Amino acid sequence: MKIAAVSDHFMEENFYRQCFSAYPGLEVTKIPYFGAKTRRGMRAIADMIEKGGPYALPPPDDLYEAVADADLLMVHLCPITREVLDAAPRLKFILSNRGGLENIDLAAAKERNIPVLYNPAHNSNAVAELTVCLMIAETRNVARSHHALKNSIWREQYPNFGRVFELRNKTIGFVGFGNIGRRVAEMLQTFNVRLLATDPNIAPDDEDLARLHVELVDLHTLMSESDIVSLHARTDDRCVIIGKEEFDLMKPSATFINTARAYMVDYDYLAKILKENRISGAALEVFPEEPLPGGSPFPALDNVTLTNHRGGDTVNCYSDSPAYLLDALFAYIREGRRPKFIKD
Repeated sequence: MKIAAVSDHFMEENFYRQCFSAYPGLEVTKIPYFGAKTRRGMRAIADMIEKGGPYALPPPDDLYEAVADADLLMVHLCPITREVLDAAPRLKFILSNRGGLENIDLAAAKERNIPVLYNPAHNSNAVAELTVCLMIAETRNVARSHHALKNSIWREQYPNFGRVFELRNKTIGFVGFGNIGRRVAEMLQTFNVRLLATDPNIAPDDEDLARLHVELVDLHTLMSESDIVSLHARTDDRCVIIGKEEFDLMKPSATFINTARAYMVDYDYLAKILKENRISGAALEVFPEEPLPGGSPFPALDNVTLTNHRGGDTVNCYSDSPAYLLDALFAYIREGRRPKFIKD
């Protein structure tokens, strides 16, 4: 079986080759490179593709040669257009090392009866770890204390004075309870917290709700009862799901965390209530415009912890993904076990 793969700044060629060498009978046709050579450049490309789809940017020219006799095509951010599929008459499966499929012409793949396996869990653990980190960093003034000491200041007063709490016995609400939300819930089991979740795609009898002691509630209940609100949703229509109405329900002592997507949040209103100290604080990993523009109000706010989109910035996010996809594929081919994440 022949496989073509496309590397980029995040998904390095050596990750592919190390993985493919563990699968006897898997022959690599070629591994073209797609995109910029820098992290910032690839972030910009990812944003263009997420907004504009598979035709926002052209695929590399040598991809057409790579797929000419390939049975499998593995990608990360590279656009897979109808023209790429037309150049691949033998192609049987597309394997995507990410959760979003904006870079793939799914309609063209469906016309060819080419299933697409994907991996929305590739960065789940990494983002979940950072989420828990930000919960503690913001509520316990870790970043503010660090910044003060780096400037030779022994700081005693913080904006959440009188509201610095331990996680123990607090209520944490997940807006979205997919792979990342569930992983955060697993990590929080040891903290003895109350967990709430709202997600229109989750059934009340979902086994993970009972396993992780999570109460399924509506969004307004979650916003009003949570001490920490953590966003883990992703929507196809790029709509705002947390705006003025939702923020106004939060407790004055509550903290807002976003390690998901910026477009789902009214950041202008969030900045306003942070300035007015109407909630205790926020920790933000993603922003409407990245890099953060000079006019952004958030760097000047003392009650917010900021990170520059580092949630998936671990080697494991990328190096472990190809094997996950191939294992799922071969279990499907040889044993008939349908992959959890497949579009066909």
